[in-house]
Amino acid sequence: MPLQYHPLSREFPQYEDQLRALLQADSHFARMAEEYQELDKRIYEAEDGRVAMDEMVLQGLKMQRVTLKDEIAELLSNQAKS
Repeated sequence: MPLQYHPLSREFPQYEDQLRALLQADSHFARMAEEYQELDKRIYEAEDGRVAMDEMVLQGLKMQRVTLKDEIAELLSNQAKS
């Protein structure tokens, strides 16, 4: 499987409008999205071999990304219901 980034727009295509609205209107959500993007970038660089990283550290970053993704999904879902 080819290595790829996991941007929020690809992870949540069904919430495109909500994603855009929350990024503009909610500073907390924007910070969460920025943190997700940074985690995704660090993970990609480690998996691609650009940055050396201990496997346990990499797994920790992946867990942080999953947790953050779940929080973002909940906010997007709530926004869609509004």
